[in-house]
Amino acid sequence: MSDQLRPRRAGSRDLKTIARHGRLKKSNAAVAVAKVLAGSVAVVLVSGFSVAAIATYDVASSVQPSVHLANESNGPVPSIGAIDGGVNMLIVGSDSRVGQDAAFGPEDSTGDLNDVTMLLHISEDHSNASVISFPRDMFVSIPSCPDPDGGSFSAMSSQKINTTLSYGGLACTVLTVEKLTGLDIPFAAEVQFSGVMDMSSAVGGVPVCVASRIEDEYTGTFLDPGEHVLSGYDALQFLRTRHGVGDGGDLTRINNQQLFMSSLVRTIKSADTLSDPTKVYALAKAVTANMRLSDSLNSVTTLASIAIALKDIDLDQVVFAQVPTGSTTGGVKPVQPAFDNLFEAVAADQPLALSGTTGRGTVADPNAPVEAVPAPAATTDPAATEAPAATEAPAATDAPVATEAPGVVLSESVTGQTAGDYTCTAGRTLQDQ
Repeated sequence: MSDQLRPRRAGSRDLKTIARHGRLKKSNAAVAVAKVLAGSVAVVLVSGFSVAAIATYDVASSVQPSVHLANESNGPVPSIGAIDGGVNMLIVGSDSRVGQDAAFGPEDSTGDLNDVTMLLHISEDHSNASVISFPRDMFVSIPSCPDPDGGSFSAMSSQKINTTLSYGGLACTVLTVEKLTGLDIPFAAEVQFSGVMDMSSAVGGVPVCVASRIEDEYTGTFLDPGEHVLSGYDALQFLRTRHGVGDGGDLTRINNQQLFMSSLVRTIKSADTLSDPTKVYALAKAVTANMRLSDSLNSVTTLASIAIALKDIDLDQVVFAQVPTGSTTGGVKPVQPAFDNLFEAVAADQPLALSGTTGRGTVADPNAPVEAVPAPAATTDPAATEAPAATEAPAATDAPVATEAPGVVLSESVTGQTAGDYTCTAGRTLQDQ
């Protein structure tokens, strides 16, 4: 448990450690925290109406100080219906330290890179959803983007996707992903990295499974095999670890963070969380305090209506997927035709079914809960044991029986898991680094 997650030096387990590690190349806390906070916007939306409605109601009411009248009662959160049709929302995590806690480093210590870019898609009938991750080092073409200070930036043929935020802000990242995927994306949110510790603590900790020992001197993360309930600083360090997971690369860190987000979704949707107003409010505040919204999304009604559209989706129908990529000099590039096939399925509003692995950063949990199958009811009726009577084959002129389409089975090169999948981190020891 938490006593097994020890920092590199005794007595260094505080926010100062975050700042110190934040200066390490490829291992800073801002990058990892931004990734998970971005995913957590989708997590909160998936969690249900109560979380999102309270969060958005709080945001609206906190715009200016209010005056409570003697004969006034607060009343319930306004009733809002589910949004009509499907939704495409881009969730971008920034590594900027501007306006963040000083413990994460000086405001001018980083640029403004979108170190996470995730697309949340909700189906037209609200029966399924997907959260699709784009690796930060994936090379893409960037279209001409408006300059927030006036004019526009020139188009570029090949740049890493995480540079789009610094070129033209959130609008440029949206334009780039629209060009890359062929999708219209009317909603977007930019997420800062402060608050991940509060978020994990708000739900009373997030259970994570470790298959093989994690050893990471850069983050001070040392976890033995087994289940650990992580919150606060411990959760932050688990999310930061790269050297101690899979092959030590960023793609396997994404696998590990999908494990965490899936567990967080299950925790949020549990009765223990949704029935506890204190947990619901604390979780909502931890996320909404770190969001910058597009004009189209900057509305209590819109945010809550998207949440309602997601609240009844089964865990197995919430898919976390990482786009298929292959190595290239200095980064990764999309693998075709699997990449285009993925977004053609999204554009066609088809349910996504994973056929590949969860990625090298995680493995299936051998102790995952198994849903019991009820035994057939006992009967003393002898007729019940007799062979069923033969039936005539349908006439050749009969119309074919309609069957429900299972959706699109994605290429094995698309890694990921559903929110209902229980997975364990594939740890990496110092000896293997």
